[in-house]
Amino acid sequence: MQDDDTTHGPLAGFTVGVTAARRAEELATLLKRRGAAVQHAPALRIVPLADDSELLAATRELIGRAPDVVVATTAIGFRGWVEAADGWGIGDALLERLRGVELLARGPKVKGAVRAAGLTEAWSPGSESMAEVLDRLLAEGVAGRRIALQLHGEPLPGFIESLQAAGAEVVGVPVYRWMPPQDIAPLDRMLDVTAARALDAVTFTSAPAAASFLGRAEVRGLLPEILGALRDDVLAACVGPVTALPLQARSIPTVQPERFRLGPLVQLVCAQLPTTARVLPVAGHRVEIRGHAVLVDDELRAVPPAGMALLHALARRPGWVVARAELLRALPGSGTDEHAVETAMARLRSALGAPRLIQTVVKRGYRLSLDPAGDTSGGR
Repeated sequence: MQDDDTTHGPLAGFTVGVTAARRAEELATLLKRRGAAVQHAPALRIVPLADDSELLAATRELIGRAPDVVVATTAIGFRGWVEAADGWGIGDALLERLRGVELLARGPKVKGAVRAAGLTEAWSPGSESMAEVLDRLLAEGVAGRRIALQLHGEPLPGFIESLQAAGAEVVGVPVYRWMPPQDIAPLDRMLDVTAARALDAVTFTSAPAAASFLGRAEVRGLLPEILGALRDDVLAACVGPVTALPLQARSIPTVQPERFRLGPLVQLVCAQLPTTARVLPVAGHRVEIRGHAVLVDDELRAVPPAGMALLHALARRPGWVVARAELLRALPGSGTDEHAVETAMARLRSALGAPRLIQTVVKRGYRLSLDPAGDTSGGR
């Protein structure tokens, strides 16, 4: 039989949240191709550059009074800056000004954007690290120099402060403006399912999105539940260490790929989530319990939310009888009628396609029919 990851994709049976405002469709497509169910809720929106009065003011200031150094930090931001200046009728003046300064480009993508604008960078770090840019500037000496820094919505811990402490004048160029999403409902729905631990992972591609996600949870009074879920059951996957800072400040464990790109981020999620699945030998079958589905002998079986809640409760004590009252408490929106457990259990057995996996123990409850000496190791 084929390996399940080959047949179904490594993320089959898992649900992944996407909080990105930009390139969200690209990220969602990559996740879906690997089998994931995706829930998208932008945690913020980006103000169009051409509408941004702060960027216009900063651009005019730089044209009027030349900086000594310009640091370009993102390709899309640099291109957007030049395009916005064109729209304001000052594009040529901006490019002429940039030709006469020391232009540093953080990484190959930014270097490509600089050259596409007809400019040439003075230097670009091999690591794409702002720390390396800072080291170079400080080694050159910045006392009395005017440095224009393309801001890109991410915090730059210590970068501006270090330059200022060394005697530089730093001018921020705000190429992105982050605002709350116009429609907050999708974000609220994502917060609800995160708090209920119905998501297996949430992806973050910018620090402002992570901060906005937590900020909205706090406004709604959900922050304790969100923090608990992200610390225990829901994987927080960030595109890079800067993006992770708002989460780490709340003691949320995060994972980040070595290369700060969407592709490696998806590969990391593919490597991490399957390790959280619980694998059990039950009634002669190999049962792998994932977020919203179960692999029974490598056959993917979709299971309703109530059924998954029961299965997770049984799997926490495999082979042991779990009382109906306890299973009732595990059901979403549980009431007081234990008949709801019987109904959900019947649907669960039908979804699994192997009724003998779960044994009814008369007048007591239910148990997973764990094979003798069964391996009960696994994820959550």
